[in-house]
Amino acid sequence: MPLAGIALAPLLVSPLAPSPRRGSVATAAARRPSALRRARCSAAAASGESGEAGELPRATLLWRAAKLPIYSVALVPLTVGSACAYHHAGLFFAKRYFIILAAAVLVITWLNLSNDVFDSDTGADKNKKESVVNIIGSRAVTQNAANVSLFLGFAGLFWAFAEAGDARFIFLVTCAIFCGYVYQCPPFRLSYQGLGEPLCFAAFGPLATTAFYFSSSNVNISSGTALLPLTKTVIASSVLVGLTTTLILFCSHFHQIDGDLAVGKMSPLVRVGTEAGSRIVMVAIAMLYILLAAFGVCKALPSACTVLCALTLPVGKLVVDYVLKNHEDNAKIFMAKYYCVRLHALFGMALACGLVLSRNGILA
Repeated sequence: MPLAGIALAPLLVSPLAPSPRRGSVATAAARRPSALRRARCSAAAASGESGEAGELPRATLLWRAAKLPIYSVALVPLTVGSACAYHHAGLFFAKRYFIILAAAVLVITWLNLSNDVFDSDTGADKNKKESVVNIIGSRAVTQNAANVSLFLGFAGLFWAFAEAGDARFIFLVTCAIFCGYVYQCPPFRLSYQGLGEPLCFAAFGPLATTAFYFSSSNVNISSGTALLPLTKTVIASSVLVGLTTTLILFCSHFHQIDGDLAVGKMSPLVRVGTEAGSRIVMVAIAMLYILLAAFGVCKALPSACTVLCALTLPVGKLVVDYVLKNHEDNAKIFMAKYYCVRLHALFGMALACGLVLSRNGILA
């Protein structure tokens, strides 16, 4: 099982540079106006919001626009779904796995690019310097690139469908992509109604993870090979993957509340505020590990998954502590979504490794 790729996602995250130390009281008082200006610039740079040109190096803007760590949301559902198939039937097709991975990355590219296009249309990204539309200065080019990415992604997914011969795979993955469409694209734009998180959970959890499990089917009409059955293991795994993915989206809204509110984008954090939002993060992560324990007790997940995923508790605590402490600080809370990416990637790696180990008789 090619699981090592998941571990690379946390390494893609570079934390913000630490703030300079305070000087003496007298020096601070003398330099207060310039210090305040620098603080404002730092906050705007960290959050990607308004500020003067040149606050961030172009390389930093391109890095943020690429959103490379976020592509773990393509890698984790595929790897966990494939691990479920391996756990149940010992099936793994390396060529199919990597082609589906490339296709999933292309679909996520479409999701990110089209999101920038439609947020540009509504004005939500007016002051977002790392928006691809703002960087290249062309809505049309960004939209065309998004469409090409979606077309190529679908081509790869249909090739995998032809190989697997399981219609459930292409149906579920199409439903997942449709969730992405109604999330951001007109006339739906359901993210503006605060429905982004439920759509994210459904798309990347029960739909995508289960679809990728079915992608490991190997229907052979001449030999009468059966389709993979839907098991409680893949259902439990998909719920956990969906929850960690949704945390990334939820935490990405903390530093965007003012901009979202200005254009009528009623994200959950616009509705409840950052303090209540930080407590929602705490409850969600507690629920993640409570569900993990419950799935282990009822044997929906093997013991190896429970043990390995429990080892990610320090990362979960890091997310909770960071959000509770910094939820009102735009310059710092910008990093919360990247800490959630780390949790998502490490939890997904642990879950997939546990499934593989259990198949081989280790902590079964």
